[in-house]
Parts: sequence; structure tokens; C-alpha cells
Amino acid sequence: MKHALPVLRTNTIIYTGNWDALVTFYRSRMQLPVSFSNDWFIEFEITPGAYLSIADESRTKVKSAGAAGLTLSWQVEDIDASWQWLNSRGITPETIKNHPWGARTCYFYDPEGRRLELWSKGPER
Repeated sequence: MKHALPVLRTNTIIYTGNWDALVTFYRSRMQLPVSFSNDWFIEFEITPGAYLSIADESRTKVKSAGAAGLTLSWQVEDIDASWQWLNSRGITPETIKNHPWGARTCYFYDPEGRRLELWSKGPER
């Protein structure tokens, strides 16, 4: 099926007044690979074709709306291994939960309080 809007790449951009803390969290603690960086903008590759960027709002016309109302949701292959990896990086995820729609999820938060969700498929029913 051909899509009417053939998107080739996606990038979520977070505008922040807390530039150093967010860049350190995503680059050093989450160890996301950097695909582009300058003194006010950094782009991380999440998967091929999917990116997350952090922009210093003091250098842009767009200002942060705060962390409320946004969840970054990423599917992982093994939620248990991912949960352990987060803990080893000093990130404290919530307890893994099984959801009725067949997913296993855990949540954790970046330095601005933005919620990140990791999920994997649950056991087959």
C-alpha cells in the first residue's frame, strides 16, 4: 500500500532551557549515538530513520512547552534486559508491568521529568 505522505525519516525535537543536563542524559547515560551536533543542537539516532534531537531554546525561536504531556515510547526486544541496563546506568525505571493488550512496559524520566516508555511484546496468549 502506497502512503499518501511518503515520510522517509522522523525526528522528535525537544526544546529545552536545561541543555547540559538533557544532552548528558541522552548521550552519556542513555548512550544514544550522535548523528549530528553543534553548540546548541544535537541529534541522536534511535533507529535507522528515527531520531531524537535536543535544541537549546535560548538559541531558537521555539521555546519549551515543558515536559508535561509528552511520552517518548520505544519498543525494545527484551524489556527485562533493557530494565537491567537502565539500572546499570544509574537510571531508575519503574517496575515492569504486563498490560492487557499484550505488552510489557516500564517507565522512567529524563532530567526535565519527561516520561520515557520502553515496551516489548508480552507472552503469546
